[in-house]
Amino acid sequence: MAKSVDSRSEYAIGVFDSGVGGLTVLNALRQALPEEHLVYLGDTARVPYGTKSALSVRRYAEQAVCALSSRQIKAIVVACNTASAMALEHLQACYPDLLVLGVIEPGADAACRVSQQGHIGVIATESTTNNQAYQKAILRLRPDARIRAQACSLFVALAEEGWHEGDLVEQIVARCLQPLLMADSQFPLDTLVLGCTHFPALRGAIAAVTGDDIQLVDSAQTTAEAVKCELEAKALQNKNQIRGSLTFLVTDGPERFARVATNFFNERIDPGSVELIDIQHYASEC
Repeated sequence: MAKSVDSRSEYAIGVFDSGVGGLTVLNALRQALPEEHLVYLGDTARVPYGTKSALSVRRYAEQAVCALSSRQIKAIVVACNTASAMALEHLQACYPDLLVLGVIEPGADAACRVSQQGHIGVIATESTTNNQAYQKAILRLRPDARIRAQACSLFVALAEEGWHEGDLVEQIVARCLQPLLMADSQFPLDTLVLGCTHFPALRGAIAAVTGDDIQLVDSAQTTAEAVKCELEAKALQNKNQIRGSLTFLVTDGPERFARVATNFFNERIDPGSVELIDIQHYASEC
């Protein structure tokens, strides 16, 4: 029997992040699901989330999803590792009628699949590493894994300023990663998870420091694949053969958002097309 098509199939996918890093996830979604309409919300007034308390992150995430859900949304992608770690389960409970996915589980799954020895490192923001969300997700999939994690919040500033490569950047990356790479010579890492959506912008510099023996994993592509599978399973995939629209919302600085976005997004963003919203006017359903 043919699967019926949900009337919401032409609704958009909402994507939110604390700022611009989630545009790496938007890129992957655009490539995997070119026909889908995408609405991206960057909470640029309150970036970064990585240094905020769990209570604050959960409140911010509630407001972001409430703002997005007012725009005919069929799914939400939490394209922020910190918000995924701190608020995903809460958001899923608040919005049972929406497909709500984060980036941590897909990233953990990819790391477990590519790691030969199960010696996995995680670099992320302070909040994500302290929450141990990646460690827990990896151990659920691979209980024998040996995991080391380290906060590398400085990488966020490098990525946003466009400092992605060169000797100086590699020296900074090497200094930051040295404790992680040298922590246990008996069990050298074979896989490193880039546990912040900003970090893929520094992938070249990180790879230059880690070398060929360590596989780098970012969750953007695997998150896009997970979204595609879920939409297909729920008959929510847009079947129109027309390229989907892009809508950009921010809570502060549309011009700066459009400028910095060139470090993360493959398409030029016109500053005039970026809509400024007051996210605090949206009340959570919870």
